[in-house]
Amino acid sequence: MNRIAIAASTLAVAALCTASPALARDQIKIVGSSTVFPYTQAVAEEFGKKTGKKSPVVESTGTGGGMKIFCQGIGEDKPDITGASRAMKKSEHELCMKNGVDDITEVLIGYDGLSIAQSKKGTPMDISKEQIFLALSSQVPDGDKLVPNPNKKWSDIDKFLPDVAITAYGPPPTSGTRDAFVELAMHEGCKELDYFKKQKGKLDKKAFKSLVKEKCTPMRQDGPFIEAGENDNLIVQRLEADPNAVGIFGYSFLYENQDKLNGVKVGGTSPGFDTIADGSYGLSRPLFIYIKNPHRKVIAGMNDFVAEYVSDESMGQDGYLNERGLVVLPDDKLQQMQDAAKDGTKMAAPTS
Repeated sequence: MNRIAIAASTLAVAALCTASPALARDQIKIVGSSTVFPYTQAVAEEFGKKTGKKSPVVESTGTGGGMKIFCQGIGEDKPDITGASRAMKKSEHELCMKNGVDDITEVLIGYDGLSIAQSKKGTPMDISKEQIFLALSSQVPDGDKLVPNPNKKWSDIDKFLPDVAITAYGPPPTSGTRDAFVELAMHEGCKELDYFKKQKGKLDKKAFKSLVKEKCTPMRQDGPFIEAGENDNLIVQRLEADPNAVGIFGYSFLYENQDKLNGVKVGGTSPGFDTIADGSYGLSRPLFIYIKNPHRKVIAGMNDFVAEYVSDESMGQDGYLNERGLVVLPDDKLQQMQDAAKDGTKMAAPTS
């Protein structure tokens, strides 16, 4: 057999090995955000009940981890959908394109608040973004320089805050919740401090943005901030055990555990459906799913599952996802997302 024939044969076998398992798989695979996880899991269960088909396998990997897995390529061993508690980044989209994942539909499913929560037994708190930064940042300003964070108690930051040790359980760097918290709380909080306001006056826009990213992103590693992994239920358990601790997670977990926890006010506003939807609560964010369109043709039930996910019964005003804490989209935006999901509209490349 000549070299051309051998090469052609090899390619044919490879194609067959790639296609056959995909056709054989009868269960949808989903990865991604721990915040989106309970919503996707609810849709998966409903899909199984309605169709009699196997419910999709849903794995909580964190937004960043989910994107890495999702963008590895096309095929039976790759996930079909990933959930995200932020929009896909330009670098992640480029990774997808590099690996042949070049036809993706982006679906905004609703909104969530980044809750800071505490036990109902704890002392109620109302904190600003500036105070959040001073409590949790690795470095804080001291005159004209940055120093390792010396604040051990909330009262070290403001005498009107509780005289208890700062203990905050939060998500790891792979989590979209962590990305959103850093952007919405840490970065905005640090910009309110005089030190950074002075730097803004000295630097151009690009240089100041770089400074904020470098200096205001790292969380302290000396004890008060504790990475609790991707399982938000573990944070709830730790808050129950320690009334002085606070936890950082999506609003849905606070909503589901409101018999045990209270939301910490941020800038005088409590997290809730109305305050998240109208933007008055300052720690709110969009939630997404990303669909690998080529898999729709070979993975059994995928189109039906997508249709269930974006249905009025799921994502609508009185849908079962709203009952689980999702802040739903306005009617016109909901219709736009439903059309995009069902039509397999290819997303545009992110710009950042």
